[in-house]
Amino acid sequence: MCLQNEADIILSSDAVFTGVLDKPISAYIAIVDNKIAAIGSKTEVDPFLGPNTKVYHYGDQLILPGFHDFHLHLMMGTIFENGVDLSEARSEDEAVQMVKRYADDHPDEEWIIGFGWDASYWDGKQLPNRYSLDHVIGDRLVLLSHAEMHYAWVNSKTLAFCNIHRDTENPPYGFINKDENGEPTGILYEKATKLVDRKAFNYSKDKEKQLLEKFLTLSARVGVTSVNDMYGDNNEKYYELFKEFDEKDQLTTRIHIFPSIDFDLEMLKQLHREYASSKLQFSGLKGFIDGVITSRTAYLVGPYADDPETCGELVYSPEEIKQKVIKADKEGFRIRFHAIGDGAVRLALDAFEEAQKVNGERDSRHTIEHVEVIQKDDISRFHELGVIASMQPELMAQSERETYTSLIGQEREPYVFPINTLKSSGVTVGLGTDFPVATLNPLLEIYRAVTRISSDGTPWHEHERISLAEALKDYTKSPAYGTFRENELGTLEVGKLADLVILDRNLFEVPAEEMLVSKVKLTIVDGQVVYDCNHTSNKTKS
Repeated sequence: MCLQNEADIILSSDAVFTGVLDKPISAYIAIVDNKIAAIGSKTEVDPFLGPNTKVYHYGDQLILPGFHDFHLHLMMGTIFENGVDLSEARSEDEAVQMVKRYADDHPDEEWIIGFGWDASYWDGKQLPNRYSLDHVIGDRLVLLSHAEMHYAWVNSKTLAFCNIHRDTENPPYGFINKDENGEPTGILYEKATKLVDRKAFNYSKDKEKQLLEKFLTLSARVGVTSVNDMYGDNNEKYYELFKEFDEKDQLTTRIHIFPSIDFDLEMLKQLHREYASSKLQFSGLKGFIDGVITSRTAYLVGPYADDPETCGELVYSPEEIKQKVIKADKEGFRIRFHAIGDGAVRLALDAFEEAQKVNGERDSRHTIEHVEVIQKDDISRFHELGVIASMQPELMAQSERETYTSLIGQEREPYVFPINTLKSSGVTVGLGTDFPVATLNPLLEIYRAVTRISSDGTPWHEHERISLAEALKDYTKSPAYGTFRENELGTLEVGKLADLVILDRNLFEVPAEEMLVSKVKLTIVDGQVVYDCNHTSNKTKS
């Protein structure tokens, strides 16, 4: 005989971070079906204990809400995650040798896919070219994405295969880098990379399923229970795959999709209706305003410090941006804009403000992605307009500070990656990885947010540090709010969906550096254990 409210699972720990308070508490948690049925003392939870209840005791190990990655690229990230990692290369030759070793180890792969190179860390800081690749791997197709995913490095065979040559015209918002003789160098910027992407990522359905399975496995292992999958070119082709997994109850991570703001409004309305389950939801629109600092395509207020001839690049004109936002906002869509430079951030704010004037104020929760550089006068406008900031602390750490500052100039440098500045002005900040730009591990992002340790091993603007409690909330509670799911997700409270993570230590009681070695013990999504580090070694059945 089963109790009417018999818990499927009961968890307990002396360190339960509910997200409601700023410190962990000692508590028991009862999960019935897919929701939290009770949280409190043993006496309060005991009525839910039945003969079939699985009970997990975790001592002083930390239980917290499941991590919610507020910004990533799900399939693209998984593709690059399973290619050659070039992030540790410190010269062009070293990167080439890494590619060669990978190619030798994978003789059957048609495309050699790599990711993570960054010439700002190389001697001389010069961009690579196709000829260095040709010398050691001239007979294979090669696509190597820069660490920021806004430009790519390819060899001559790839250029020929994709019909890119001296007479190939640049696409809108993108360009093919050419030498003094007019020949492509092998570096493709912004949308010029799509000339290669569409062929390199033309996978079979079976391959796509394998990639999604790999992502779900990785996600569960690092405690990520929800993600916001931000639009990239051709990303919508995977939505049906996500839906197939959802209908077969195979999604072990909640996926919130953000198709392009450029799509037809009627198509977007259809996607909104079609993707509306608890595990797979249409959540808003994604657009790009600018590029990135390192390629000088991020849009600045005034010229780059090292190149007075350019302020960067806009994907759309200011008027186009405003019209897109007004139309989408009128239909009730929330909009998230990639805006890295201070000029792009200002344009996004201007567009959201214009939409409020035209359509009236509403709880839109429009969001600006990255916000790497901001003008002081624009900080207060986030709160005034109700705009959320989506930020990725590891991107700060990946930026070579000297190079970054030489590009934007010393006068802008005090307001880079301004997480605490925005939070102190009342802005909701949601944290994520921009996977694959950074690894999917939330604890790395939280470590960067708490310490501000940069690539040179020293803090970059210590005043922008936030507390551990704030960082955890910004990876759980804030993304739930930013995705309009604060009544279901983000905190451990009775009635909310049972998405939880248990770590191998209480982060509140150890040095910050231990975040980098902390591991997930257990991940629960929708009341189901989707990852258990060892099945038996750290839990007991009562």
